[in-house]
Amino acid sequence: MRPLVADIDLDALRHNYQLACRCAPQSRSVAVIKADGYGHGALACAQALEHLAPAFAVACIEEALTLRQGGITQPIILLEGIFSADELALVDTHGFWIAVHSQWQVDVLLAASPQAPIPVWLKVDSGMHRLGFAIDEAAAIWRQLDAAPSVASLHLMSHFASADSRDNSYFNQQMTRLQGLASELEAPLCLANSPATLAWPVAHGDWNRPGVMLYGSDPLEVANEITRQLQPVMTLRSEIIALRELEEGEPVGYSGRWRAPRRSRIAVVACGYGDGYDRHARDGTPVLVNGQRCAIAGKVSMDMLTVDVTDVPDAAIGSDVVLWGRASNGEVLSVDEVARYCDTISYTLLTGVLPRAPRRYHGRSA
Repeated sequence: MRPLVADIDLDALRHNYQLACRCAPQSRSVAVIKADGYGHGALACAQALEHLAPAFAVACIEEALTLRQGGITQPIILLEGIFSADELALVDTHGFWIAVHSQWQVDVLLAASPQAPIPVWLKVDSGMHRLGFAIDEAAAIWRQLDAAPSVASLHLMSHFASADSRDNSYFNQQMTRLQGLASELEAPLCLANSPATLAWPVAHGDWNRPGVMLYGSDPLEVANEITRQLQPVMTLRSEIIALRELEEGEPVGYSGRWRAPRRSRIAVVACGYGDGYDRHARDGTPVLVNGQRCAIAGKVSMDMLTVDVTDVPDAAIGSDVVLWGRASNGEVLSVDEVARYCDTISYTLLTGVLPRAPRRYHGRSA
């Protein structure tokens, strides 16, 4: 069998969730497992957390139904709400919670007669300018929903545009707007995403929404003592399948972008962009070979990539290669570091790992 696999450490997932809870002990933390658990497998992640997390969050009803069909009974919030009026019947049947961000969704709710009132999180645009009602119209919408018999457990919700940044000026603007609105309405809040959970206690509300931090990725521009406690959940690993000896000046890969600066030993690894590894990875992108740091040499191909292992004398066919995550000797290569070499973010790498790299689950919850 092809050796590429995504090892998923469910104990690390539970550790990271508990870290999110310790960051905000007065809040409840909804575990965000949209986009198939950020590429880790949403149902497996939900099952690992079902005795810890009081609720889960996904993007859409299809993702929520997958969890219900898998036996998850906790509340599940649809972060983008419903996409058509007929979805409200499924929301009612399965006891989902919904975000409401547009007038047509409000109209559907006000006209509905569900079996039980539907918990609603009213989304406010405090400065992200993506989804939600403007601050100056949110109070009126809130009062409409608060009076509706079809609505229960109303919360205010918003999303920060720059909670991950070392420059907190725009975060503070958003926070000030939200505090004023919440005070006017005496409304419970759900504001904090992963960076706000980790770095901004002022944003901790009745509920927080930790997402990428659950999977061991540090979303902050500058790490702090809390983010250094995060543990990688996914280890993308493969093996060396071939070795080449090259003379100084010889090229490797398409267009010969990388040329050997000395007599070099090149390893061919079974992983490529056809598996979801980013083709934009630069020469020098780190990998771990037998737990030792090495660097990609040459462009990533569809099924393979090449690594300079000149300084790893024990590298051989079958040697363990970690593209990100934890090696068997305990050495960790952060997905965040790999993402920087690819001019992207960890989210795209984690969610981009394709089914051709099978998930293999470990830990007490596996």
